[in-house]
Amino acid sequence: MPLTGRAALLAALGSLPVGIWDPGWSGILAVNAPLAVACACDYALAAPVRRLGLTRSGDTSVRLGESADITLTVTNPSRRLLRARLRDAWPPSSWQSGTEMTASRHRLSVPPGERRRVTTRLRPTRRGDRQADRVTIRSYGPLGLFARQGTHKVPWTVRVLPPFTSRKHLPSKLARLRELDGRTSVLIRGEGTEFDSLREYVPGDDTRSIDWRATARQSSVAVRTWRPERDRHILLVLDTGRTSAGRVGDAPRLDASMDAALLLAALASRAGDRVDLLAYDRRLRALVQGRSAGDVLPSLVDAMATLEPELIETDARGLTATALRTAPRRSLIVLLTSLDAAPVEEGLLPVLPQLTQRHTVLVASVADPLVTQMAASRGSVDAVYEAAAAAQAQTERHRTAEQLRRHGVTVVDATPDDLAPALADAYLALKTAGRL
Repeated sequence: MPLTGRAALLAALGSLPVGIWDPGWSGILAVNAPLAVACACDYALAAPVRRLGLTRSGDTSVRLGESADITLTVTNPSRRLLRARLRDAWPPSSWQSGTEMTASRHRLSVPPGERRRVTTRLRPTRRGDRQADRVTIRSYGPLGLFARQGTHKVPWTVRVLPPFTSRKHLPSKLARLRELDGRTSVLIRGEGTEFDSLREYVPGDDTRSIDWRATARQSSVAVRTWRPERDRHILLVLDTGRTSAGRVGDAPRLDASMDAALLLAALASRAGDRVDLLAYDRRLRALVQGRSAGDVLPSLVDAMATLEPELIETDARGLTATALRTAPRRSLIVLLTSLDAAPVEEGLLPVLPQLTQRHTVLVASVADPLVTQMAASRGSVDAVYEAAAAAQAQTERHRTAEQLRRHGVTVVDATPDDLAPALADAYLALKTAGRL
C-alpha cells in the first residue's frame, strides 16, 4: 500500500544515504534539514489555539449519583483546518474513579470559520459545587509532526445536589396522610386540631369531646372528632457540628440526616404545613424561610448541596437561640443531631426547656448498624469484647434517649436506611395524636 502523510515522509527521510559523502556535520545537516523543514511547515499549517472561541452550555445541577452533560462549543476563526485533541479538566470528584481519562478527552476537527461541539459527561461522587478547570487544546499540523498547544479558561459550575434516595417512601407516606385526613379520629380538643365531624359516642371516648348541644337534638350521645390542622410550622434543624462528620457506611451522618429532612419536608408541604430549614454548628450555615409549598423542596435541596460537616463542637445555646428566633410562634422543631451522651448531656439538655416550653420537639439521630452487628458477635475472644463494647454503647444511647423523652421530646433513632421513613412516621403520629 502507498504511504501518505507522516509515514511517507519518515520513510523517505530514512532512505537518504546518511553520511556516504560526508560523515561530518554537513552530512547530518543534509539529512535533518528536510525533517526540520517538514516540522516547520507542519507547525505553520497547524491552526492557532489562542484565537479559538470556546463557550459552554449544558446542565447546571445534578443529583449525586446521576450524570450531567456539559457541552463545549469550539469555534475556529482562522483559515486553517483545526485538527486537535482537547482535554476538558474538572476536579477529580467530578467522575467515578478510573473514568476521568476517557470522559475528559476528545478529538475534534473544525473547518475554517466553523464550529463543533464536544460533550463531557460528569458523574460526581460528592455533593457541592464543581467548577470547570482549564480547557487544554493541542492543534496538529497535516503531517502530525508538530503541534501548537494552549489553554483556555471557560468558567462553568455544576451544583451536585443531595440524592434524596428516600423519595421512594413518599407515595406510601402520602397514602397514610390521605387516610389520616379522611378518617374520623377520636381526638380531644387541643392546639393543633380542627373540628372534623360528629359521630356517636363509643365507650372509651374522652368525655371532653362530647357535643352536648348536638346530643340534646338526637337520641344518642354525639362526640366531636378532630383532624390535624393545616398551615402548621415545622422547623428542620440540621446539626452540622463534629458529630455529623462521623461516617456510617460510605457517607457522613449529615447526609442521612439531610435525606430524612427532605422526605419530611416533602410530606409536610403536601399536608399543607410550612417548612423552614436551619443548619447550625457554631454559626449559621444555611437558612431557608418563607417558601411556598411548590418551592420549598427545591430550595432545601439547593441549600443542602454545599453543606459539609464542621469539625467543631456545636454551640447548643447558640443553636437554641437561633431556632427560637426563627420560630417565634408554636412549631414542631425537628432537631437532627447525635444521641452521643456527652454532647446531649453537656450541650442540649441544659437548654432543652427553652424549646419544649413553647414548641413540640422531635430529635432524630442516625444509628450505626455496625454496632448492632457487633453486639451479636460471638465465637472468639475478640468478638466477645466487641459485643461487650457494642452493648455498652447501645445502653448509653438508650439512656440518653430516655432522658430526652422525660423532657417531653419525641425521639427517633434509626439506621441511615430507616431514618427517613421512621421520621415521617413520627410526624404522622404527632398529627394523629393532635399534637400538631
